[in-house]
Amino acid sequence: MNSFPRTVLALALVALSVSVPAAAASSPQDQAPAKPARVESARFDIPKAAAPLRIDGVLDEEAWAAAPKIPLPFEWQPGDNVPAPVDTDCRVTYDLHNLYIGFRCFDPEPKKIRAHLMDRDDTDTLIMDDHVSFMIDSFNDERRGFQFRVNPMGVQADANFSELEGYEDFSWDAIWKASARITDWGWAVEVAIPLGQLRFRKSDGPQTWGLSAERSWPRDARHRMTSHIRSRNVNCIICQFNKLTGFEGITPGQNIELTPTVTAVRTDAMPLEGYPDAPLERGGIKDDYGLTAKWGITPNLILNGTVNPDFSQVEADVAQLQINRRFALFYPEKRPFFLEGGDFFLTPLQAVFTRTVADPLWGTKLTGKSGRTAMGVFAAQDEMTNLIFPSNQGSMQGSLDQSTTGGVFRLRQDIGRMSTLGVLYTGRMGNDYGNHVAGADGFFRLDQKNSVIVQFLHSETEYPDAVASAYGQSEGRFGGNAVSLQFQHFSRYWIVNAMYEDLSPGFRADYGFVPRVDTRTATATVFRQFWGKPKGWFNLIRLGVMGEAVWDHAGTLTDRGLTLGLAYQGNLESLVNLHANFLRTFYNGQYFDTAFSQAIGRIRPFSGAEVGVQAMAGQTIDYANSRLAQGLSVGPNLSLNIFRRLNLVASHAYERLSLHGDTIYVANLSQLKLVWNFSVRSFVRAILQYSDQEQNPAAYTFPVDSENRGLFTQFLFSYKLNPRTVLFLGYSDNSMGGVFDSWLGPDRIGLVRTDRTFFLKIGYAWQI
Repeated sequence: MNSFPRTVLALALVALSVSVPAAAASSPQDQAPAKPARVESARFDIPKAAAPLRIDGVLDEEAWAAAPKIPLPFEWQPGDNVPAPVDTDCRVTYDLHNLYIGFRCFDPEPKKIRAHLMDRDDTDTLIMDDHVSFMIDSFNDERRGFQFRVNPMGVQADANFSELEGYEDFSWDAIWKASARITDWGWAVEVAIPLGQLRFRKSDGPQTWGLSAERSWPRDARHRMTSHIRSRNVNCIICQFNKLTGFEGITPGQNIELTPTVTAVRTDAMPLEGYPDAPLERGGIKDDYGLTAKWGITPNLILNGTVNPDFSQVEADVAQLQINRRFALFYPEKRPFFLEGGDFFLTPLQAVFTRTVADPLWGTKLTGKSGRTAMGVFAAQDEMTNLIFPSNQGSMQGSLDQSTTGGVFRLRQDIGRMSTLGVLYTGRMGNDYGNHVAGADGFFRLDQKNSVIVQFLHSETEYPDAVASAYGQSEGRFGGNAVSLQFQHFSRYWIVNAMYEDLSPGFRADYGFVPRVDTRTATATVFRQFWGKPKGWFNLIRLGVMGEAVWDHAGTLTDRGLTLGLAYQGNLESLVNLHANFLRTFYNGQYFDTAFSQAIGRIRPFSGAEVGVQAMAGQTIDYANSRLAQGLSVGPNLSLNIFRRLNLVASHAYERLSLHGDTIYVANLSQLKLVWNFSVRSFVRAILQYSDQEQNPAAYTFPVDSENRGLFTQFLFSYKLNPRTVLFLGYSDNSMGGVFDSWLGPDRIGLVRTDRTFFLKIGYAWQI
């Protein structure tokens, strides 16, 4: 359906959403703190443990008593560095093999502790629980951190956090131990992280690391407490961390890891010409043997390689409605090999998007940092070459029936305290096909509130003649440029963003996700923030205005938009975002003026429950028939954690397009995910996705089917000894049906299963 131009929508969701800064979680302390003074973050000397610690959730070893107590006296959300409502203390120690961190989380009502079993890194569920987290800046350069989270059941989550981009990557997986226990005074957790899982400078003498220790205490609100002040007037997180001094004589070791995998897949499918009456034809068992290796060449430089990898996704993508959309839909990357170290490849324009690598035969990646220089190199041979053909008015998708070899080179140099300069190259080559992109970028932090971001890219592309002709692309070699300029201001009361982007008609980033080109875009956003008082009726209110104008390179104004926004955050972790949108869009040779409203709401009324809804109503564009229409969409969603073991996530999307009261189409998409957790290591999961799309043939200017229905189901048993020592056993199938036009008239077909797949994967991480 018609919506914001892409840039305005992205900015609206970022700026109007009541953002949760990336470093989440917290903890309390032994005695109620006095009102904290606004001073620099505290520093702590960390002693070495005399012997390895037993990770059992009981902080009873002498090493814990000898370690300094790091209190968490500040509540930074919803309060503004007010005294923490509950007490927490954190302890840190180490030996030559492990970093140890422990928390004691005191609670006046332990029976109200929210704790559920769930899959590792299931952060959408984890954030509804009590949990602690800590982030380590092991280079002490205030640019990048390793984040770890644990709930009272011992469920783990870990992530990389990149300060410059505000990028939090939970696909990064370290192998570490955690144990937690609920007691009559609260709960406690012990963590041991092998030093080989971290990156840090090699030094015989003492080192200084940054640390943020946090606790999340969800009751009437989600109280988030931390070991240091979190100023709302400073646009950086890691720069406010505590400092830890110690760690003498530690080394990351060889850091060699070998992970052999065995996969077996059998797919039974119905021949296309036999639908709907033919039986499924039994497929053969396809067994694959792969090997993934990881080697810490230096303490800061990691080489990853894989041969014949299994890059299948264990969890299905969240389905999206595709009717009446102009541009390619975005599906996030989920495959760990590609996502590990993904922040090294980030640039303002999304010129690197590894889901373009669909079926790799092999891949290798080198990431790391030496001094003030960060680098990332990636290469792969892909047996399937997917392409996006972008334009100002829409995008098409296609594939080349050939293998391609490609890669990415990224280099970024730290400048000053918080600025960087970088270069990027991406390339992909095949028979009569090639795409090369190269350029430079810079991130300049003017002060703690203001930043300037710039990037320039140039591309050279050539498609096979048949592909160029089929998709209306230029024949032979052609080029294009992309420029991005952005100013950002973030402070306690104001958020201001101004951006200009210029993407020429010939710009292509086939290793990235750039679904629209031939644009000159100017965007400005201004938001005023109002912060509530403790126990008041609101925690935060934002009022804002956004404006955007887009021209193509012929000088035609193709988009003009004005958006007024209101965001509210209150008790029970409630969120409400309201948008009023007024747009002018040039499409298929004519202008359309539309006005519509959007609403997004969420509340967490009790332990383990979240209820939300998204809605839109107003004028929109019927792109299929090039005319104005009335649009309505409603999308409720529900998440429940039941009996500590059962996780349920359900959502529905309803969309209706009409003209003068007559329906053009109605689309429904229902999704359900059920997970029963046996322990922190194993679960069974069921996913169901059902779509039903009804179209009124009389309302279209061309023939359409009256109804299309589809059902996808997936069942999985998972056992994870650690993130890479795994056993997966799964089944999935697809069914379709509907009302299809034929020469005999409408032909109604019920849901018929068209394929089914059985899946087995075994992987074992062997660390040297």
